[in-house]
Amino acid sequence: MILKVLRGRRFDEEFEVDADKSISHRCAIFSLLSEGENRIKNYLKAEDTLNSLEIAKKLGAEVKEENDEIIIKAPQKIKEPDDVLYCGNSGTTIRIYMGLLASNDGFFVLTGDEYLRRRPMKRVIKPLSEIGAKIDARENANLAPIAIRGNKLKNFNYISPIASAQVKSALILAALHANKPSFYKEPFLSRDHTERMLKGMGAKINQNINENNECEIEIYPLESKLEPLNIIIPNDPSSAFFFAVGAAINNSKAIIKNVTLNPTRIEAYRVLEKMGADVEYILKENKYEPIGDIIVKGNSLKAVEVTQNIPWLIDEIPALAMAMAVAKGKSVVKNAKELRVKESDRIKAVVENLKNCGIEAREFEDGFEIVGGEVKEAKIDSFGDHRIAMSFAILGLLAPMEIEKAESIYTSFPNFFKLFSKIAEYRIVDAN
Repeated sequence: MILKVLRGRRFDEEFEVDADKSISHRCAIFSLLSEGENRIKNYLKAEDTLNSLEIAKKLGAEVKEENDEIIIKAPQKIKEPDDVLYCGNSGTTIRIYMGLLASNDGFFVLTGDEYLRRRPMKRVIKPLSEIGAKIDARENANLAPIAIRGNKLKNFNYISPIASAQVKSALILAALHANKPSFYKEPFLSRDHTERMLKGMGAKINQNINENNECEIEIYPLESKLEPLNIIIPNDPSSAFFFAVGAAINNSKAIIKNVTLNPTRIEAYRVLEKMGADVEYILKENKYEPIGDIIVKGNSLKAVEVTQNIPWLIDEIPALAMAMAVAKGKSVVKNAKELRVKESDRIKAVVENLKNCGIEAREFEDGFEIVGGEVKEAKIDSFGDHRIAMSFAILGLLAPMEIEKAESIYTSFPNFFKLFSKIAEYRIVDAN
């Protein structure tokens, strides 16, 4: 599918984006640890999150929908499925399910689409294997499909070389079924939805974060099933950020409604503030997660260096690059090597496509630099990556863009095109 962005318009609009993807995935997966009915409102009905829900069903959960609620009742014991568990394009799904299934009786095979099957899994497989998990995979236990034979796991004291919410979540789930308390340390606090949600369900998890945002977590084995979830999932600030950038680069105003204001999720908005955009945060409630509105107004943007708090904005960096492309001066992103192993090599994808747009950009091993300039009409290769496709669609507010392999947008943000139509004229063309 080819997305042709024809022209953009200045706007003053409210954006009620789709539900948060990270929290939706976790609701489906964590419900399997509970007893009773999990009641979940505003579950994201995108391909990837529906795959997480379908896997829960294959593992024995009863799932039904009443009015605007998804109701999930976990089985007394996770059952061995008679088929492969398909994770689509979602690294969150495959890596967190690994942590859950490694300690459950049965044989499980996890796989995904062609892009997920290229992404590294050793970062989860290796620490799980070291505590007794029986896991195998392609290319020396690194690539899906992944075969798991559930096994009793030992407790651990693991120091992660990277700050990764997916690795952390997998290890926490494994620790819940270990024989003794476990300890997990990461060099920088990654997104903490897992800790917040599991503690809300009754798990005993202690977290210590020092002044440098280094994080140590103590996880105690479960003594009984967890309490079921009763949650309204907030909207996704990462999805909404595309429209925040649209407002910032096009002298417009975006009112982002009902998103999580978790500090680990809004760092990209803080960077946009540093660049000169006017950003306001309005807290409305705070139960499982702080929830509220964000108002972004466009302004003259200046270059910025992004070298800190990278785990909090790793997914938003492609969209931030669009703001950097029009900011005055030279912007720099470093310490972001993790971008190389996302749905695409996002460092390469950003730099190559910005060059196509007439913007001076240079690639580093762990980031890039961008010199702001005038955006020109271009043909974009999204590399099958939804965030690259949506980022350059937003840049299309300033010049026409033809974006290849744009079908990936549907996997993560099914409502994108409806919202995008508020601010741009576009056409979708069948690539064939």
